[in-house]
Amino acid sequence: MRTEGTPGFDLLEREAELLSADPGSALKGFRQTLKEGRERLFESYAQGVPVGQLLAARSALVDMVLRCAWQRIMPAPSVGALIAVGGYGRAELHPASDIDLLILVDEDSLESLQGPLTELVTFLWDIGVELGHSVRTLSECATAAADDLTVISNLIEARFITGRYALFDQLQSAIAPDQLWPTDRFFEAKIDEQHKRWRRYGETAYNLEPNIKENPGGLRDIQMISWVTKRHFGSDSLHELVEHGFLTESEHLALIEGRALLWRIRFALHRLTGRHEDRLLFDYQRTLADQFGYRDHNDNLAVEQFMQQYYRTVMELNRLNEMLLQLFREAILLQDRIGPPEPINRRFQSRGGYLEVTHERVFRQRPIALLEVFHLLQLRPNLRGVRASTIRLIRENRHRIDDDFREDVRARSLFMEILRHPSGVTQTLRRMNRYGVLATYIPAFANIVGRMQYDLFHVYTVDEHTLRVLRNLRRFSVPEHDNELPLCSAVARRVPKLEILYLAGLFHDIGKGRGGDHSLLGAHDAWDFCQLHYLSEFDSRLVAWLVEHHLLMSVTAQRKDISDPAVIQAFAEQVGDINRLDYLYLLTVADVRGTNPKRWSSWKDALLRELYQAARRCLDRGLDNPQAQDVLIEQKQIEAMRILARQGVEAEDCRNLWFRFSVDFFAPSQPEEIAWQTKRILDASPEELPIVSLRLLPNRGCTEIFIYTQDRESLFVQITALLDQRNLDIVNARIMTTDDDIALNVFQVLTRDHEPLDEGEPSDDLANELRHELQQPPNAELRVNRRLPRQLRYFPIETRISFTEDATNQRTLMHLTTRDRPGLLAEIGAVFEGCDIQVQGAKIATVGAEVEDVFFIATRDGTPVRCGQTLSCLRREVHDRLDQAPGG
Repeated sequence: MRTEGTPGFDLLEREAELLSADPGSALKGFRQTLKEGRERLFESYAQGVPVGQLLAARSALVDMVLRCAWQRIMPAPSVGALIAVGGYGRAELHPASDIDLLILVDEDSLESLQGPLTELVTFLWDIGVELGHSVRTLSECATAAADDLTVISNLIEARFITGRYALFDQLQSAIAPDQLWPTDRFFEAKIDEQHKRWRRYGETAYNLEPNIKENPGGLRDIQMISWVTKRHFGSDSLHELVEHGFLTESEHLALIEGRALLWRIRFALHRLTGRHEDRLLFDYQRTLADQFGYRDHNDNLAVEQFMQQYYRTVMELNRLNEMLLQLFREAILLQDRIGPPEPINRRFQSRGGYLEVTHERVFRQRPIALLEVFHLLQLRPNLRGVRASTIRLIRENRHRIDDDFREDVRARSLFMEILRHPSGVTQTLRRMNRYGVLATYIPAFANIVGRMQYDLFHVYTVDEHTLRVLRNLRRFSVPEHDNELPLCSAVARRVPKLEILYLAGLFHDIGKGRGGDHSLLGAHDAWDFCQLHYLSEFDSRLVAWLVEHHLLMSVTAQRKDISDPAVIQAFAEQVGDINRLDYLYLLTVADVRGTNPKRWSSWKDALLRELYQAARRCLDRGLDNPQAQDVLIEQKQIEAMRILARQGVEAEDCRNLWFRFSVDFFAPSQPEEIAWQTKRILDASPEELPIVSLRLLPNRGCTEIFIYTQDRESLFVQITALLDQRNLDIVNARIMTTDDDIALNVFQVLTRDHEPLDEGEPSDDLANELRHELQQPPNAELRVNRRLPRQLRYFPIETRISFTEDATNQRTLMHLTTRDRPGLLAEIGAVFEGCDIQVQGAKIATVGAEVEDVFFIATRDGTPVRCGQTLSCLRREVHDRLDQAPGG
C-alpha cells in the first residue's frame, strides 16, 4: 500500500495478486488483503500517524479491493459504474464504517446484469466488506435524489471507483444545482435537518455519553458545512471558505484540528470495539483517556481531562458552525443583499436583524463594547443575534478583557445591568459563554468550561449545568411558568433582589476541579466578585453564604428524617432567617433540576417543599421556641380523629388502637396519613391479616404502600426484594412493631421513571402479589435477579459505613454509601436479620451510581445499638454481602 501511514503494504502489488489469483484461492486472498491492511492501519495509528491519512489509506485499500472484485466478476468492466457515496465517497473511511456504494447501470443492461451483480454483492459480503449499497439507473437516481434530502446529500459526495466513467459523469450533471435542489433550497433543507437532529440530542453536546457524530458540534455539523461548501462553490476543500472570506486562516485551522480530534476519537472507538460505534459510552471513556495519554491527578481524573478536551472542541466547532451558517444564509439566501444598516449608537448597528459593529476597530478602541454587545441584545429583543463578522471580532478581541478591564467601573456596572435586566438573562449568559467572554471576564469560570464529572448524577458539564441552573432560577420569576412550580414562583416574587439569586447560581459550582471543598472555594470567589461589583456587605455575604451552603437543603431533605422536630430545628438554626431560607430554597430546587432533569421528580419537589415549609414555621415561631414532639403528636392525633369522625369512626376506637402504637407511628406522618392507615386497620378483621393497601400521594409525587401484618423473620427482606423485582425504587421506608408483635410498615415508592405507580390494575396486582407473598412461609433464598444496568458497571464506589447515636429517639443511624445495584435493600435487610437488629426506618437517596442511604436501627428491645461487637458484626456483614453481590 503506497499511501502514507501504511508502510510495507504495496497496493499495486496486492492488486496484481488479486487479479491473477485462481478462483479457488481468490476468496482467501481478498480476505487476507483486508485483514492485513486493517492490521497495518492499526499499527500506523499506534505509531501516531495522523488519522486523516489513515482514513484515506483505508479508502484506497477498499477502492483497490472493489476494483479487483468488479473486474473479476462483471462480464465487461464498462457495463456499469461502481461509485462510492457517503463517508466512503469523501474518502473518510473509519475502520468499522459501512462501505456505502452506488452501482449505476444503464436501463438496457439492468436485467442482464442481475446475475453478475448478485454474485458481486455476495462475494463482497463473503470477504468481509460491510456493504450499504443500492443498484440504480440514472433516472432512478434523479427521482430518488429529487424526493429525498439524504439521497442528494450522499450523491453530492459521490466518487468514481471503477467501471464506465461516462455514467458517473452523467450522474454529476443530473444532480447539479441547476437540475435538482438549487443551492438555496438545499441550504434551507439542511438547516432544518440540523435543527431537528440537535433537538433529538437535547440541543446540547454536553451529554455524559455523547454521540461524536450526531451531537451538536459533532462530525455531522462539519459534514453540513462540507455539503453546503460543495453545493455552493463546487469544491471539496474546506479551505475554499478561506479563499471566499467565510473563514480566517486561524478559524480554518481550528475547524481542521477539531475534525482531526473527532476523527481520532472515532477511529479509536472503532478499533476498541471492533464495530461501528459513534457513542462515547462510559464503557470506553477511561480506556480512551489512557490511550490518549491522560493520567489521573489528585483532583482531576484522566477521563475528566480527556472529556474536557472533547467538550471544549465541540463547543468551538459548534460556534464555527453557527458563524458559517449565518454567513451562508447571507450569501445564499439573501445573496448578500441584507439591506442598509440601522444605527443603534456610535458603536453598533442592526443589519438584516443581526447586531453588528459599525466598524472593525470598535473593540480595539473601546474594549468595554465587548460587554455592551450582550446588553444591547437584551435591550432589543427583536434582534435575532450577533452578525457573524462581529462574532469573529469578539473572539479576536477577547484578550482585551484583562485585569484593567475587570477593574473598570463601567465594565462592572454593565455586567450587573445584564444580571438585573428583566429579560434575556439566561440567553445572554449562554451566548457570553459560547463566545468565550464569560470565562474571560470571570477567570475562575474558565476552569469549569467543558469540565465533566465522571458520575451518573451530573449529566452535563459544569458550565452547562451552571447555565441550566440560571435558566431554572430565571423561570421562577416569569409569570408564564407559574404553573411549573407554584411555590417557587411565589417565593421568587418575595425575594428582594433576584440578582443575588443569579450570582449564587453562577458561582455555586465554580470551585469544582480545583481541589478542596468546591463550596468554600466558590464562596470565596463569590465574595470577591460581589465586592468588586459594588454589592453591599450584607448582599455580598448573602451570596457567599448561599454558595457555601448550596447543598445544605438537599442533603437535609434526602438524607435526614425531616419528620423529626430536632432535624428541622437544627436546619432552621443553620439557615438563620426567612430571607436566607427563601433564597436557599429557590437555589436548591434550581440546582437539583439542573443536575439531571430525568431524576427530578414530584417526590424530590415534595421533600424540599416540606422541609421549606417546616423550617419556615420554625423560623416564624422563633428559634428559641422549638416545638416539642409530644405537642406536635397530640395536634396530629386530634386532627386525624376529626377526619375519621367524618367517616363514622369513633374516637374511642382510635384511642384503643393507638394505645398499642409508639410515637414512631405518629411522628413522621401527617394527620391524613394517620387517619387513612387507622381506618384500614379498624375496618379489617383479625383474620384478614396481612393488610396491604396502596394509595397515590399527589403531594408527595409517589405511591404509598401500607402493610399491616404479624411480625416475622425476614419480613423487611421479603418486601424489599419483591418491590425491587417489580422495578420499583423505594425512596422512604418506616418500620414499626407494636407491643403485640404486629408489624406496621410503610414504603413510599417510585417507578424507574421516577413516577408514581399507576392507579388501578398495576396497583391492585402489586397489592395482591404482596399479600400472597406475606401469606407464605419466609423464603430465605429470595433473591433479586434483575441485571445490573450497564452504566453502573463503570463506577467503582467504595462501600463506606458509619454510625451515629440518636439518643433522643432511642435509635442508631447507620449511614451507608455504596454503588447502586439491584436488590441492595434486601441484602442490607438480611444483614440486619443476621445481626438481630430491628429496622425502624430508612431514607433512600440515589445520586447517580452511588446510594447514600440512612437506616434508623435499634436493638430488639428498642434501644440504640451501642455494643461494639454488634456494630462490628454489622460493618463486617454489610461489606461481605455487598462485595459478593453483583456489582460489588
